[in-house]
Amino acid sequence: QFRLIVENPEKPVASGLQVTAFVEYYPESEENIQDRLQLLIEDDIVDIPVLGLIRCCNLEIDSEINFGSVIADSRIISKEIRIANHGSSSGTFKISYDGIVLHYIEPTRGVVEPKSIRRVKVDICTDVPRIIKEVIKVNLQGRGCAEVWIKAVVVEQVLKILGVSCGNVLECINFGPVYFGSSKTEQISLYNESPERMDWVAVLEDNAVGGEMATDLEGSADAVLQDLSLKNRTRDLDVSTLILCIPNQGTLLPYEKSLVTLCFSPKRLERDFGVSDSPMKQDYVLFLRFEAVGNKDGYLQTLSDGTTAVTTNHPHHTELALTGSGLPVMLTVNPGPVIKFMDCFFGEQTQVLCTLKNESESLPVTFSFRKTAHFNVSPEKGKIKKRSAKDVIFSFSPHQIGTFKVKQVVDIIGIRLEENNLQALKTKSFHRIYISFIGVCKSKRKNILFKINPGITPMISNAAGQFVVDGTGQCTDTAPVAILQSTQTQIHSHQINRNCKDDALIAFPNDRAASIRPSERNKKYRTIFTKTERYNYIDPEFSYTDDERLSKEAHKEYYADFISSLRRRCLQKGAARQFYKYNNSVNIGLKPAEGLMSPRISITDLHKEKLPFKMLPSDENCLLTSQKLAAIGSKSSIKEIWNGLSALPSSTQEKEDCSLTLTSKQLHQILIGPSTIDFGDVCVHSTTARKLHIINNLLVHVWIQIEIEIDELQQTSPLSQVVPPLTKTHIPVVFETNTLGTFKKSFTYTINNQHPGHVLVVAKAVSAELELSARELILNPIPGYLAGTEFRTTVTLYNPRNHPAGFTWKPVNRHRGIAFSIQPAKGFVEAYRDLDCEVVWHPGFNSPRAGEFDLCVRKGNKIKLKCFAKVTIH
Repeated sequence: QFRLIVENPEKPVASGLQVTAFVEYYPESEENIQDRLQLLIEDDIVDIPVLGLIRCCNLEIDSEINFGSVIADSRIISKEIRIANHGSSSGTFKISYDGIVLHYIEPTRGVVEPKSIRRVKVDICTDVPRIIKEVIKVNLQGRGCAEVWIKAVVVEQVLKILGVSCGNVLECINFGPVYFGSSKTEQISLYNESPERMDWVAVLEDNAVGGEMATDLEGSADAVLQDLSLKNRTRDLDVSTLILCIPNQGTLLPYEKSLVTLCFSPKRLERDFGVSDSPMKQDYVLFLRFEAVGNKDGYLQTLSDGTTAVTTNHPHHTELALTGSGLPVMLTVNPGPVIKFMDCFFGEQTQVLCTLKNESESLPVTFSFRKTAHFNVSPEKGKIKKRSAKDVIFSFSPHQIGTFKVKQVVDIIGIRLEENNLQALKTKSFHRIYISFIGVCKSKRKNILFKINPGITPMISNAAGQFVVDGTGQCTDTAPVAILQSTQTQIHSHQINRNCKDDALIAFPNDRAASIRPSERNKKYRTIFTKTERYNYIDPEFSYTDDERLSKEAHKEYYADFISSLRRRCLQKGAARQFYKYNNSVNIGLKPAEGLMSPRISITDLHKEKLPFKMLPSDENCLLTSQKLAAIGSKSSIKEIWNGLSALPSSTQEKEDCSLTLTSKQLHQILIGPSTIDFGDVCVHSTTARKLHIINNLLVHVWIQIEIEIDELQQTSPLSQVVPPLTKTHIPVVFETNTLGTFKKSFTYTINNQHPGHVLVVAKAVSAELELSARELILNPIPGYLAGTEFRTTVTLYNPRNHPAGFTWKPVNRHRGIAFSIQPAKGFVEAYRDLDCEVVWHPGFNSPRAGEFDLCVRKGNKIKLKCFAKVTIH
């Protein structure tokens, strides 16, 4: 079967040349043959083996497919088995698997072409946590049976709360006692103990069982019952203002830790009875829930009738208890709060010793006295331990004469949170105590001595008579000057100066001591009689020069501008505080209703729909609470829309909303579910629908797109919808199959074309089936009827399937025949309905008393019915 084609050289072959020979192989049968060629090289003989092999396949398959660690989120995960053919002819393979874990293997048999690779798809479902270690057997042509191991570890998506220092799992954080108005922070670590990334969000459970707000846990039952008014007031308290969580949303990579800061800021609630300033301890017990975004099984549950209900169950979450107590500042002043100092003269000082006592049994107090004119405090600031006291000296040092009533402000210093921002967590005053100071400063008395004037006494003298005042006390700074507007008197006016119209001042005769210097340089002085301008002497040693006067005026103007700038800055800070107080999406920095008039309400307005409820604040630092989420969910569920929604964003607002990248908190408020749609038993060649609910609790539009490549779900429509704000809708998921067996596949969807999700569809395709109310019937005669009449009874057919079932009654003939009949003999039973069939026995001389029928369901089951007639002979 071999042929050699060659021309042997007649002459020796020179170096560098070659001789070519061809060997042709013509096989005549499918068997391997062997021969040899002999090459004569001068005196040597070289044997060259020649082999003739038939064409065959050489199949090779992977021995193991490992999915690794995946989370149990009801997804269908696929991997491929590679079957390679390294041979020269096609090879066949056949896969056999007897387990139930691997839900889809395709193809299970086939042909692998030469020098090619065939891929087999294997699916597993991550519906429950487990360890998958399955083996499938593959029969390869020419290789026999090979085993392929399918391995995977399906784990729960676990989010753990760990301590920062110890690293242990935390179940509770005790903030301990904290003063009202101040804040205290604690740090925790969130740990993603799963092999996939996780988006998480924090929700504060303000309606959880066991939660307490502003109650005294150490009080008696009678005290709690008497304080029901305070309990009722806590229902309207916004709990999100008490607890701050930064960050309250985020993304964790596989096995990653993230640091979270919790801040507790208790706020005091006053009682409706008794003294409002009485010390009262208020305890808080709250629960903070950390959960993964995307798991909607806790919100949407499928009921037995196929509908979906919104529940408050949260099967997959991590809960952290938060406890703390709010305490009032109990700092007493003895004596106080009104302190009256002894009267003193100008330049003197009086002191009062006062005791500051911290009545609190849990916390110290850090105080600081503000500076007050005429009063001094020593020490001005300090710290008082719990159940301790500190002496403080109050001094009254007046700088002027008079009575002073001052309200001294005592600031209590602590850590305070401003505007729900941990960046503004600073040590500052969070409480104030006021002390009233009363002090009187008197002037010193001046002794006046009189001496006798031995000279000539004027005819008109003062009341002192001959005594002349001799002041021996302290001299005044300025001499008394009696002045009068010169234009208001015409006494003894000189004729030349009688028409003087200027604003010159004129001095009385007794001001000669002050006439040598002017009170002001720009003032003019005239005599009282002739109104002649008086000469004013300016002493260059004691008066200001022009430069000094300009410098003095410049200093006055500088300090006036400085005080004005301080006032302007204070007003700006106050305006900024007002702006940040109302800086949110609702108020946009403006004080609500400032300068606005109340609208007029007409009768038609009363019949309109009420205004929307209070929405969640847009502040990213504000926590989501369970009550707010429930309130929004109830409002969205009322506004349900079944049709008329747009498939694509059309308006400008819709396009803007649907292009947004949503945060974890926003995604948490979009409910799409249930995440597993279980159709149950479904007849082949039938169509069944289930609702996929979509609830949009946001104030913006969202765009939902569904991607389905599964043949059994191709009738699902619509696959794209723009859901308006605060709206609930649904998409009917239609299932139809022609193949018997278990169906388990998943399809994906996206929110705003960027946030993915998935839904698992489970069904069991079965054939049509009917059930009988009884397998054996006994027919008795009807009382009161004559002998020989027919015996009658009924049997009920039940259809437990979702598709109408056609049936036919076929009698089983025996050698004696059959005397029974059933009506209707054939027909249909609608889905989930029943049908009564009448069974009649026709009596006769030779009628058999027993009979059998076969209930044959079209493309379904077959049931045998036995009938017996009970005849009584009298």
